Amino acid sequence: MNIAVLVKGLSTLSWAAVIALIVVAISQSTRGKSFKSASGWLIGLIVISIVLTSVSAGLVFIQPQERGVVISAVAPGGYRKEALQPGLRWVIPCAESVTTYPISKQTYTMSIAPAEGQIQGDDSVAARTADGQEVFIDASVIYSVDPTQVINVHIAWQDRYGRDLIRPLARGVIRDTSSQFGVEEIYSVKRIELINAICDELSQKLEDNGLVLVDFILRNITFSPEYAVSVEQKQIAEQRAKEAALTVEQRKQEAEQARKVAEGVADSAVIEAQGRADSRLIEAGAEAKALEMIAAALQDNPDLLTYQYILKLSPGIRVMLVPSDAPYMLPLPEMEGTTGETEPAS
Repeated sequence: MNIAVLVKGLSTLSWAAVIALIVVAISQSTRGKSFKSASGWLIGLIVISIVLTSVSAGLVFIQPQERGVVISAVAPGGYRKEALQPGLRWVIPCAESVTTYPISKQTYTMSIAPAEGQIQGDDSVAARTADGQEVFIDASVIYSVDPTQVINVHIAWQDRYGRDLIRPLARGVIRDTSSQFGVEEIYSVKRIELINAICDELSQKLEDNGLVLVDFILRNITFSPEYAVSVEQKQIAEQRAKEAALTVEQRKQEAEQARKVAEGVADSAVIEAQGRADSRLIEAGAEAKALEMIAAALQDNPDLLTYQYILKLSPGIRVMLVPSDAPYMLPLPEMEGTTGETEPAS
């Protein structure tokens, strides 16, 4: 429970009681009744009310997330040199007053969305890149008041540091830093580098003014309509190029597959032809060997050929006609069962 609030409440009640007693006293006096017996209570209640009012005017309770700046009519410079720390503190009633400042994290947002930032409407940061393109940046600055610099912040900015310090500093740093990068670098390969550069610059400027930069959030980057169209067309072209490259790769794979199939067919044909050739060579070798054997047999027995010829003739042949001017192909022996010589054909 906040004791300072409790004491102020008691002080208010005591003064209410004093007023009530005064009303009763006036009412009794108008009726001709004496109010001497209650006068002591009234005086005592007034004294208690004065004491409670004085105490409540001097008691200040500082929350853990706050620091208090004491504005003093009796201190040199018009303020105490040290800020009040968390807890129940005492100041001189009527001569000193306390202004509290939060030291917890605070956020200042600048956004293109009308209801997201501290300022209603489009509050995004318009900036120019190194290649002259206009971009619109949404950002949030998370910061806090340095507990050791609360008095300086009060003297320099009071409670205006969000609107009059954070906003202009952040917008200026964002514009200056964005001008060092190309538009494609900002939204792709060097986005992190851009954020780090903004953080370094903004942190130093806030530190010089008694504030601490906790984090800088680059929420969104919006391009001009013309550049957005060109980016979309480029992405479409890149996608089509990738699809074309994929088609070419597929065709290459199909051609390679067809080539391997053709190679397989050719190899199979070669193997088959080689098999046939080897088989023919084997057959030819066998035939040659058989002919050699036949030749050797004929050399030893010349009549064997005539005998084989006769075996080939039909068993019913009795007469053969041959040209009169041609010699006999073979010296035919006499056939069994013939009654005369074979006459030559005339």
